[in-house]
Amino acid sequence: MPVVRLLAPMSIRCLVTAGPTREFFDPVRFITNPSSGKMGYAIAQAALEQGCTVDLVSGPVSLTEPDGAILYPVVTGDEMLAQVDALFGPCDILIKTAAVCDFRPKDYSDKKVKKSDVSLTVEFEPVVDILKTMAQQKKSTQTVVGFAAETTDVEGYARRKLQEKNLDLIVANQVGRGGGPNAFESDSNKVILLGKDGLRQEFGPAPKLEIARLLMQAILDWHQAHATKIQG
Repeated sequence: MPVVRLLAPMSIRCLVTAGPTREFFDPVRFITNPSSGKMGYAIAQAALEQGCTVDLVSGPVSLTEPDGAILYPVVTGDEMLAQVDALFGPCDILIKTAAVCDFRPKDYSDKKVKKSDVSLTVEFEPVVDILKTMAQQKKSTQTVVGFAAETTDVEGYARRKLQEKNLDLIVANQVGRGGGPNAFESDSNKVILLGKDGLRQEFGPAPKLEIARLLMQAILDWHQAHATKIQG
């Protein structure tokens, strides 16, 4: 196990999002994605090890929150947005690992739709971009970190998101199916950390908790350097 440097003062509050969200057609049918939440929960654990206070906003997962984290369970994108918005003001660092559904069914039935009445054509509407919304509200003393899960041109898409969403840092990783180190639900990961100041660091492949510890140290280093510049 790597040696953890306890550099973060208790005053640093991390807001971490994790897991998938669900968007419903009716009370029993929904769309989602294969996110397991493992990376987000590992980030929360790593932040706690660094002495941070951690608020963990999580979609539906089969994981137990790290001891010491304050868990806020949510299901839909709107629920996650409301909870993140409520916690964002006092946080110092937002790390958004959650895989929020980008779209939801435009029409929702409050009763289960019978199979014989289901339309095979479904119209969707966009879900609010939580990361972009929060980044637009951030104060100069806050650091906002996004995750870019892509299947192709991973670093290129991540760099565009970094700029377009007004982020400070973004973690790029290739995802997909097939059981590799970057597959959904895998216990390992390989990522690239990119910063608006030109920072570029690669981590992995390695177990997700090890990746999380390396990322958390880099994020805290960036945040503390940034705060120093502001104070100066």
